[in-house]
Amino acid sequence: MNETISTILKRQSLRRYDERDISKEDLDLILKSAMRAPTAGNMMCYSIIIVKNNETKEKLSVSCDNQPFIKTAPVLLVFLADYSKWYKYYESNNTKDFMAEKGENFEGPTEASLMLATQDALIAAENAVIAAESLGIGSCYIGDIMENYEYHKELLNLPKYVYPVTMITLGYHPEGYNIPLKERFDDEYVIFEEKYKELDEDDIKEMFKDRDQLFVSKNKYNANNYAQYHYNMKVKSDFSKEMTRSVKLSLEEWNGGKI
Repeated sequence: MNETISTILKRQSLRRYDERDISKEDLDLILKSAMRAPTAGNMMCYSIIIVKNNETKEKLSVSCDNQPFIKTAPVLLVFLADYSKWYKYYESNNTKDFMAEKGENFEGPTEASLMLATQDALIAAENAVIAAESLGIGSCYIGDIMENYEYHKELLNLPKYVYPVTMITLGYHPEGYNIPLKERFDDEYVIFEEKYKELDEDDIKEMFKDRDQLFVSKNKYNANNYAQYHYNMKVKSDFSKEMTRSVKLSLEEWNGGKI
């Protein structure tokens, strides 16, 4: 097994960090690796914000569902879906007038643009995560950065057509601190040949049997099984409702309207 594959297979989310600051050399390598990620049409429709300020980290640890470990990470990287720069480029080169001469509208980015920019940002983030792991630097994805749209927009000075799609924490692995790998679903339930395979009830039962064993009968939702517990914990949670609200609000910018 080569070193790259080994790094990928051993990687696990890290929420406890060594006190050392991340060296400039290591951070530069992580960022360069992120920027070599595949990108649609070589557009690089993303931006990355480096957060080291303790006050900002404290605020983000609160706004991202009160997760204290976020503020203990030496560095946070916020990955943004970003069409702002391309539209400034279009506008500065008289694209609006050019389209008017053709009898066509100059339109803003669409929901599809956001999806494409989100892909760019997430692929770059994964490159950063794997590069970091290879350097002995652990990470954790924070999807909650999509919540509290207005607050994060102001905190991070985000203009129109820029949306935070993920944040990763970065910190060196503490010496002697090992995290057991979490089990994944079996291949047969995730990887299909040529066409999608819809799973029947027996398949679903077998797929989730290990998760069902995690169920504890005494729980705050009074759930009767792990499925009910997980549904209440995730789908019906306050953070899920807030994420939905924030995403819907952000989509108002990405509606392809006339500019």
